[in-house]
Amino acid sequence: MYITCLDMEGVLVPEIWIAFAEASGIPELKKTTRDEPDYDKLMRWRLGILKEHGLGLREIQEVIAKIDPLPGAKEFLDELRSFSQVIIISDTFTQFAQPLMKKLGWPTLFCNTLEVAPDGEITGFKMRIEQSKLSTVKALQSIGFETIASGDSYNDLGMIRASKAGFLFKSTDKIKADNPDLPAYETFDELMAAIREAMKD
Repeated sequence: MYITCLDMEGVLVPEIWIAFAEASGIPELKKTTRDEPDYDKLMRWRLGILKEHGLGLREIQEVIAKIDPLPGAKEFLDELRSFSQVIIISDTFTQFAQPLMKKLGWPTLFCNTLEVAPDGEITGFKMRIEQSKLSTVKALQSIGFETIASGDSYNDLGMIRASKAGFLFKSTDKIKADNPDLPAYETFDELMAAIREAMKD
């Protein structure tokens, strides 16, 4: 029995923080897990910038409401779910992801939660579990599932390498160069074909 585990941002939807950086005119917020492998450090840095500029959850949610999934992402997900269980494992937060999950047809999402003050200031964040992607894949394997995983960033490498089959998708040249043994794809058709092939074994 297979479960396909997918990253969300950069794979199915555009990077939320990049979209917000462009909308808010704060270029520093374009830094993502493609640039900074330490997610805790990255998020604390982001929250510091938001506080400095007086921005909170409402402003970010307004930007997210205008984000659409990547072209072909919903169709890819619909087809994938027709023959495989699928879980999106993301380091994003429920308060960010809901509008995007609606546009993707409400797939299963495992992510984290933000701590938000009554005035909307994001004061902190609660990670579901340490190394959430790798931990989730290992937990699924412990209950009898084979996992297939795909993502684009440093924080996806653990689940990709721990899975029966794992693929980079729309990743950076640096990550691809640093991991030459991992198959890397750029289109949903390529990724779909690779997942189907992996399930034949």
